[in-house]
Amino acid sequence: MARITVPFKADPPDGEAIADLAWGQREIWTAMVRQESWLPIGYARAVPPGTTVEDLAEQVSFLMSRYPTLRTTLRHEPDGRTRQVVAATGEIDVDVVDAADGEDPAQVADQVRQRYWDGEYDLIHGWPAWIAIVRHRGAPTHLVVVMSHLVLDAFGGIVMLEEIAAFTAGTPLPPTAMPPVEQVRWQSSPAGARQNAAALRHWEKMLGTVPFRRFPHRHEPRSPRHWEGQFRSPAAHLALRALAERTKVDASPLLLATFAISMARITGINPVVVQVVVNNRFRPGLARSMSPLSQTGICALDLAGRTIDDAVRLTARQAIAAYKHAYYQPSDVDDLVARLAAERGEELDLACFFNDRRIEARGREAGPPPTPEQLRAALPRSTFTWTRRRDTSFERLFVHIEDVPDTMAVTIAGDTHHISPEEMEACVRGMEAVAVRAALDPAATTEV
Repeated sequence: MARITVPFKADPPDGEAIADLAWGQREIWTAMVRQESWLPIGYARAVPPGTTVEDLAEQVSFLMSRYPTLRTTLRHEPDGRTRQVVAATGEIDVDVVDAADGEDPAQVADQVRQRYWDGEYDLIHGWPAWIAIVRHRGAPTHLVVVMSHLVLDAFGGIVMLEEIAAFTAGTPLPPTAMPPVEQVRWQSSPAGARQNAAALRHWEKMLGTVPFRRFPHRHEPRSPRHWEGQFRSPAAHLALRALAERTKVDASPLLLATFAISMARITGINPVVVQVVVNNRFRPGLARSMSPLSQTGICALDLAGRTIDDAVRLTARQAIAAYKHAYYQPSDVDDLVARLAAERGEELDLACFFNDRRIEARGREAGPPPTPEQLRAALPRSTFTWTRRRDTSFERLFVHIEDVPDTMAVTIAGDTHHISPEEMEACVRGMEAVAVRAALDPAATTEV
C-alpha cells in the first residue's frame, strides 16, 4: 500500500476558527461517548473509467477545502467543555491500495471501507476522515471515504455527493450552507435563545407527568450484552400503504404509531415515551449544510383505548410538535432531566429512540392500495435475523427504519439488561401485527 499527501486550503479563505460545538455536533458527540464509537459514515464509490490518481487527489482537496467539518479537530478544555478547532490549511494522507490480478476491485474497496469503519480514530490530533484510492492494474477504480459522524449526517452525505458530481463536471457551486461555526453564532443569538427556551418548555411539559421507566424490569444480561437484529416485512409495507391512504398520514408517523402501540403491549407502560430523531434540515439556512444536524424530539404517546386510525392521527400531531422542538442545546435538556429526576427521586430513563433514516421513500406512495388478499399472501415472507452482538454499548433501545424497496425494514438494537432479545423481536413483529390488523379492519383498536 502506497500513500500520497493531498494539500488543502479553506474556500473561502479565512476558514480558521475555534468555537463551541454546535447543537447537532454536541448531540452526536455525546452519543459517540455513550456508545464508545466514532459512529462512522461513508462509502466505497466506483469512479468512471479513465479517472486518474491526480483527478481523485483534486477531488479530495476540494472536499477538504470546501467543508469545514472535514478539517475540524476537537479540543478538550480544562473546564470539561469540548470545542471544535477548524483549520484553514493543511494536508491529509490518502492511502493507495492496489487490487491484485484475480481480485475484485469492488471487494477490495469494501474491505478497505470496513477496515476504516472498524478502526480507532484520534479526533483530537487527526482529521476526522480516512480516505483511500483503490487501483486495479494501475488505474483507479474506487474512492473510499469514511468519516466520523461529527463531519456529517446521512442527508449531509447526499449534499456532499451532489457537490462532488458538480465539481467533477465543472459546474459552479454556491457558497457552502451554514457550517457549524455559523450555527454556533445563531444559536448564541436572541433568536437561538428563544428556540432553545421553547424546546425546553416542550420537553418539560412532555416529561412532567409520564412514568420514568421505559422498561418494566431488568434481565440478566447476555454476553455479549448488546444485540442488534433486522426485520423485513413486505406485508407490513402493504398494510402501511393501505393505512396511509385511509388516514392521509405519511409513512414516518405511521411507523412511529405502530412502534408505540407494540411497545405499550410488550412493556405494559403507557404512555410510551420515545425520542424521535429529527434531521432539522427544514430550518432556515440548514437544508444543504454539510454538518451533523440531527437531534431528538420527545414524544409521549398515550394511545390506549383508541382505534388504530385515531392513534395514527394523534401520533402525527405529536410528531410535528416533536420536530418543531428538536433544535436545542443538549446540555440544557440534560440539566432539565437531572432536575426532574432529583425532584421525583428516581432515574428518568429516556433511552428509547426511533429513527426513520430512509431517504428514498418517506411520503405516501402513489397507486391503488393493496387488496386484503395481496396483504395476506405477503405475510409468510417476513423475516427476522440477529445481525450483531457486542459488548460495546448500543442505547437501551434504538429502532431504525431502513430504505428497502417494497418492505417495512426495521433494525432494532438494544441492551439485553433492559429488554430481552425475545422482547426486541416481539416489538418489531408487533409493529407488523398492528399495521396488518388495522389495514384489514378500520375499526381495530390499540388493545391486544
